[in-house]
Amino acid sequence: MPGMRWPDHLLTLAEFDELPEDDPRHHELQEGVLQVSPKAALLHQRAVHALTRALTAQLSAEWEAIGPAQVALDATWPPTVRTPDAVIVPTSVVDLNPNRVHANVVAVALEVVSPGSRSTDRIVKPYEYARAGIPHYWVVDIDEPVSLTAYRLVDGGYETCFDGAGTFKTTAPFDLALDLQNLVRRLPGR
Repeated sequence: MPGMRWPDHLLTLAEFDELPEDDPRHHELQEGVLQVSPKAALLHQRAVHALTRALTAQLSAEWEAIGPAQVALDATWPPTVRTPDAVIVPTSVVDLNPNRVHANVVAVALEVVSPGSRSTDRIVKPYEYARAGIPHYWVVDIDEPVSLTAYRLVDGGYETCFDGAGTFKTTAPFDLALDLQNLVRRLPGR
């Protein structure tokens, strides 16, 4: 970001929105603090693409899996904006074409673990997403064997409702099934 000075204060949502495009990096805002990390590696991106494609194919027309998407977890001072690898949100919200969505429209937030995000995805984000009221949070680990941990919001905190490899099946919040190994494998004919 030539010519730009890095912020030396907690950012407002408006200041976060004014940051210049920075394609090789991933930006989030945690309680006003700018969080910068490298963009995801290619296998990670393949998994996110396969995940959103597989989920959208199983969802009714009223819902879509979109990734990555900015989610305002807390827009009050100091604001928190996360960018989950994918979210399941109403199609009507996607049709409005917002730059970000508020946590109250997110049915599921999904993260694919990266080498630099393991603690954030498994410790920090579950706390933040639960506090924001996101009903379901799924974490996919693409290390062999590919696994998924699914959390469901119960009384303001997350309870684990699935933790394993192979095939993930759920009825909440939707009837869905995912062959987890297919998230990292290039399928024949594709």
